[in-house]
Amino acid sequence: MDAASGTVAGLWRWPVKSMAGERVNALRVDGRGAGGDRTHAVFHEHKGVRKPLTAREAPRLLAWSAAYPFNVGAGLDPAHPPYAMVRAPDGHSFLWGDPRLATALADDLGRPVELVRDVEGIHDLARTLLVTTAASLRALGAELGDPVDLRRFRPNLHLELDAPAWAELGWEGAELALSGGVRLRLLHPCVRCVIPTRDPDTQVKSPGLLKHLAARHDQVFGINARVITGGRIAVGQTAELRPRATGPAPSGR
Repeated sequence: MDAASGTVAGLWRWPVKSMAGERVNALRVDGRGAGGDRTHAVFHEHKGVRKPLTAREAPRLLAWSAAYPFNVGAGLDPAHPPYAMVRAPDGHSFLWGDPRLATALADDLGRPVELVRDVEGIHDLARTLLVTTAASLRALGAELGDPVDLRRFRPNLHLELDAPAWAELGWEGAELALSGGVRLRLLHPCVRCVIPTRDPDTQVKSPGLLKHLAARHDQVFGINARVITGGRIAVGQTAELRPRATGPAPSGR
């Protein structure tokens, strides 16, 4: 593994699991991950088990969006995120917890739902961030013959580095240091499900994307990370990849 350096090209947070999120200029991170990221979720009952409802089962969720309009960027405290503001496909807005939101979601999704909020985050892999690279995104677009919308992969941190495409598949155990003082431990590449096959604007399915990732890249895109040292991350900060030390890599699986 070679060292690499570059800049933070983009930042995202996704207040409600499986809904559209918001691109921001800065984020505050701590051991939970990105402040306010996936701290809300729509739950349902499946085969007698109460669990988050995601775009795998309900692609229509992607037509809804969520944001923190009064807590811009790094002003959001990860320990005390506010209630998300949710926007329906028809343009109506609801504050999370408004009983009308649960009714509107149930009507739109065609199933009973429950609204759940947890400031610790409701991630598939607890207490993590998702990191992607611009080189791999460009390479994927070239392989498919059409640019790929990064929002399909729902990252938190997008990097422009002097590393080749797909290099992140070999970064397990490495450290990512940002000029603002934040340090991340890179875990393992993120194995993708069917959610990236849905267009984030139209929800139309493109199954060829997942088939291509499976055939060419072990069905992964991006790499999971955990926060070693928290703080503020801003677009334009420098980023340095430090190869892992000798010895076994930390497990994030």
